[in-house]
Amino acid sequence: MVTVGGEIAFVTRMIEESDALKNRVQWYSSMLGKLSSVSEVVEQLKMRGVGNWAVTEFVQGTRTRRWGVAWSWGDMRPRMDVARGIYHLPKHLLPFPSEVSFSILESTIDTVAGRVNDTVRSLDVQWKYRPQISTGLGFAKENVWSRSARRRKQQQGTNPLADLPNQPITEESSEESDEIEPAFGFKLEIRQGEEAKSTEVRCRWLKGVDHVLFESFCGMLKRQLSSN
Repeated sequence: MVTVGGEIAFVTRMIEESDALKNRVQWYSSMLGKLSSVSEVVEQLKMRGVGNWAVTEFVQGTRTRRWGVAWSWGDMRPRMDVARGIYHLPKHLLPFPSEVSFSILESTIDTVAGRVNDTVRSLDVQWKYRPQISTGLGFAKENVWSRSARRRKQQQGTNPLADLPNQPITEESSEESDEIEPAFGFKLEIRQGEEAKSTEVRCRWLKGVDHVLFESFCGMLKRQLSSN
């Protein structure tokens, strides 16, 4: 296909049209023939305030390569291996990492999972934990894990959102987060660590536009688990 201005101009028009349509389409995407075009397209997205995008590389045989860029005006975050599919791109052109992992030494999976569950249940979040698979799914309206937020929580009493009806734990259920309109959605998985006698805690960012919330939540959880 030949278009005036080349592929950069073509995708720029797509971005402009997506700005008008916004969330009427969940994800927009385009395939590019030049690696240099990826940088220009991502910069265009950032200039327009898009904070949720993905980049990847398509390899056919030993020589043919194409590159893909996708973006969304919504707040549902793709998996990190999907969103950051071109590892050799400069860091500022890659979307913010949507997964953080850390290890807890000298602890069993059941012990760490119990502490994770207790820590999150103590917060004003919507939380559902499945002990059979050591996995939990949660949503928060705001930063409720800061020291000031936890102090307010202690003054106000128990958390009315801690005990939810039993429902399937799927990432798709993040779209059905009841009526609390969460600003942040997350998934926690507790697995056997690679090191001997260690347990890995994996934090996955599912929903939200503010990466600071994701960072601070993961930092809080790591501090809580490492301090015990």
